[in-house]
Amino acid sequence: MQDKSAFTPPSLLLATIALSLATFMQVLDTTIANVALPTIAGNLGVSSDQGTWVITSFAVCNAIALPLTGWFTRRFGQLKLFVGSVALFTLTSFLCGFAHSMTELIIFRALQGFFAGPMFPMCQTLLLVIFPTSKRSMALALLSMVTVVAPIVGPITGGWITDNYSWPWIFYINVPIGIFAAIAVWSQLRAREETTTTAPIDYIGIALLILGVGLLQVVLDKGNDLDWFSAPEIIVMSVISVIALVSFVIWELGENHPIVNLRLFKDRNFAIGTATLTLGYAAFFAINIILPQWLQTQMGYTAIWAGLAAAPMGFLPLLLTPFIGRYAHKVDLRFLATLSFLTMGISCLLRAQFNTSVDFRTIAEVQMFMGIGVAFFFMPITTIVLSNLNGVEVAEGSGLATFFRVLGGSFASSLTTWIWSRREVYHHANLTDSVTAYNPAAMDYLHKMGGVTQQHLAAVDKTIEQQAYMMSTIDYFWLLGWGFMGLMVLIWFARPPFVRSGAPGVPPATGH
Repeated sequence: MQDKSAFTPPSLLLATIALSLATFMQVLDTTIANVALPTIAGNLGVSSDQGTWVITSFAVCNAIALPLTGWFTRRFGQLKLFVGSVALFTLTSFLCGFAHSMTELIIFRALQGFFAGPMFPMCQTLLLVIFPTSKRSMALALLSMVTVVAPIVGPITGGWITDNYSWPWIFYINVPIGIFAAIAVWSQLRAREETTTTAPIDYIGIALLILGVGLLQVVLDKGNDLDWFSAPEIIVMSVISVIALVSFVIWELGENHPIVNLRLFKDRNFAIGTATLTLGYAAFFAINIILPQWLQTQMGYTAIWAGLAAAPMGFLPLLLTPFIGRYAHKVDLRFLATLSFLTMGISCLLRAQFNTSVDFRTIAEVQMFMGIGVAFFFMPITTIVLSNLNGVEVAEGSGLATFFRVLGGSFASSLTTWIWSRREVYHHANLTDSVTAYNPAAMDYLHKMGGVTQQHLAAVDKTIEQQAYMMSTIDYFWLLGWGFMGLMVLIWFARPPFVRSGAPGVPPATGH
């Protein structure tokens, strides 16, 4: 019988390229539509608020599908699940571009998000399958590079396509990539043996998961627009979500055939690794939210220039990834993760020194410096997460960890905008209190402008607003900087060794 732990495809290079392209396409799609929303909403004749459901529908269904990856894997097998997900993702991408109304687009985006769910965890699992044990660090490093670069490329590509062609092409470009990836991966890995199991379907678990996770994602996506708990619908959805999620955890822990294997959290490395991955990614995601937003709304940058200012973050990971993958196994992975958090924390503290006169070069240089931390982030922590898992647990653990990572990004997206705007209001009020007839500096400034007029007071208020947002941005980068420092402590609660002897999809060995 063929040893599945030693499976090598006919062309390791082709299989790796196909797997990476599929993942790049899927991760890219989480951000590429963002910059095109105003154009999409305008062309389909709906408001901007309605247009945001293009993002929300994808996020909700993606969040629901991710924890189900383990069950899908047991039921269909790793290869069939991956190829099927890629094929259906490609089909729904075409349908998104072909949509003639906002309702159609939202439905197809929801389906696209659901089919995207298993793609990243399965890519991770299959890369570990086709690479020998000694080179699995290289496989995870490669995947981490894709994960970092795609979100940076997404907004720039989306903006360029929308400006020069038409918005449907942000979805159509997935079609040739998806077809190639599905055919190439199937042809390379179809000779590998897999074992599937048919267990009773946990319908109650599925219902509670869909209700709890779905409503939580809607709350996170719509909370800022509806002013959070001042809106009755947010309160109702939050209460139902919490009840459903608590019930889900209790039910799954007592179920003989759970839809999501929450018992994985009994493993120390999985629990610590997943917590660190979630919090670290949330902080990383928050940087990618607040920096472009500040540059575009307060510093006068266009979407493309804001993207270019952020882009250097991906340069060093491209250079360092091969070395990290080759030599990481010789170093304690907790040390590499600590280096990552230290570098990203310092980059945040450097941004906390910015002012409204900061130039493009300085912003780009700090982004490039942060790239060192990004390069050392995903691979070590992912290895720690999966270090004690064997057999189908790898797919289950990868799906569950990815779910929490994505959820961390959703929390970061909502909380970043909320904290940033609240701190701006606070600083704006404090600064405005200083502009009085009893403040000589304020009066002198107004007289130099030509006197106290409505026009000049409006100009002063605009300046105050810019400074208030700058101070709010500084506050948030201080918070993120010290948050990264805290993660440096958390990761050391993981316990080595971090190299698995078992192969993904293969039951753990017994005996000596």
